[in-house]
Amino acid sequence: MKVFRSLLWIQGLYILIIAIWPLVHIESFMKVTGYKTDIWLVKTVGALGIPVGLTLLSYLFIRTDCRPAFVLGALTALAFAFVDFYYPLRDVISDIYIVDGWVQVLFLLTWSYIFIREYHKFKAPSPTAFIHTE
Repeated sequence: MKVFRSLLWIQGLYILIIAIWPLVHIESFMKVTGYKTDIWLVKTVGALGIPVGLTLLSYLFIRTDCRPAFVLGALTALAFAFVDFYYPLRDVISDIYIVDGWVQVLFLLTWSYIFIREYHKFKAPSPTAFIHTE
C-alpha cells in the first residue's frame, strides 16, 4: 500500500502541475515544449488534466474502493505515453515530449507492479454499502 499511496501523490501532483502550467503561463510552457498554433487546445488538455490529478490525489483522503484509481492512473499514463512518443517521432510536436513519455512509462510500470503485487488487497465495497436504511 505504501507504493500505491506514493504513486498517487507523485502522479497526481505531476499531472496537476503539467495541467496548470499552460493555463497560468503559456509563454514559458511554449518555451520548453515548442511553439503552438492552437493555444485553446493546449489549455483544454490542461483543463482536463486538473480533474485527473485531483481525482488521483483524492484517493489519499477517502476510504473507498481504490480499483478505479488503478484504471485512471494506468490508462492516463498509457494515453499520455502514446501521444508523447507517437507525435514527436512523426515530427508533429517537439521531441521534449519524449521525456514526458518516459515519465509516463515509469508511472505505467509502477501501476503494473502494484497490480501484480498488491491488487488482491483491494476489495470492492459490498453491494449494500451505499444503501441507507431507516
